[in-house]
Amino acid sequence: MRIVFMGTPDFSVPVLDALVNAGHEIAAVYCQPPRPAGRGKKDRPTPVHARAKALGLEVRHPETLKAPETQAEFAQLQAEVAVVVAYGLILPQAVLDAPERGCLNIHASLLPRWRGAAPIHRAIMAGDTETGICVMQMEAGLDTGPVLLQRSTPIEKEETTAQLHDRLSALGAETIVEALGCLPQLVPQSQPDDGVTYAAKIDKSEAKVDWTRPAIEVDRQIRGLSPFPGAWTEIDGERVKLLGSRLSEGQGQPGEVLDGALTVACGSGAVSLTRLQRAGKGAQDAGVFLRGRPVAKGARL
Repeated sequence: MRIVFMGTPDFSVPVLDALVNAGHEIAAVYCQPPRPAGRGKKDRPTPVHARAKALGLEVRHPETLKAPETQAEFAQLQAEVAVVVAYGLILPQAVLDAPERGCLNIHASLLPRWRGAAPIHRAIMAGDTETGICVMQMEAGLDTGPVLLQRSTPIEKEETTAQLHDRLSALGAETIVEALGCLPQLVPQSQPDDGVTYAAKIDKSEAKVDWTRPAIEVDRQIRGLSPFPGAWTEIDGERVKLLGSRLSEGQGQPGEVLDGALTVACGSGAVSLTRLQRAGKGAQDAGVFLRGRPVAKGARL
């Protein structure tokens, strides 16, 4: 099929690769414009931009799709379908209507649960045991369109957002190729009104760990915010990111370190911290972290 691909971050790259490998014709790739990044604050292309250039594909990165000339340029591509995954711009109705078969969105949740910006983070933070991918026919509402194809996957007990992100990206690539291969036969299924939840964008104010909360909530917070923005606590006044954890046995005062392996008491129960990161340093497994920064039993986080 002749496709316009629209995506921006790392999550979208495997989908672009899968479409190319499946033999589809990519008329153009749309992504967010380069942004200042790094110490020099030089404009850096997005992951999709970089990958598309490596594949020899035409890249377009308008600041907005609202301009009539931008919409006309999109329509002139005469695409059969647009595939959209984590693009980051609202698609006006003129863009939604331009491809012959419309615009298909790859969304990382089992709709209508977790519509919106951060479905992977929110699923882990809420303690969901299952998530998945939906290929959805896009319409003007926020992730409200009918679902064409859905694939589910369990969320593992110690899985972080980073790990689930990579699994769902690969699953999304498989699912869209499958959907495009049988698109005329797929019957759009309207989303039910029951079960709608919204995955609000993650705010950094959510990242500080409150050790008075139950261990199950602290564990979900740590894993759900890993790697970004990263849940954090203070160890002897030093802010440390917590990037991995598991539920553990033990009781104590909230924030009390219960052993020499970073098991920490919560309001009820305890968590074992498995991966940490000090400011200006790389992430480390707990054993390596403790060799460079010992934390004594009885210390309070």
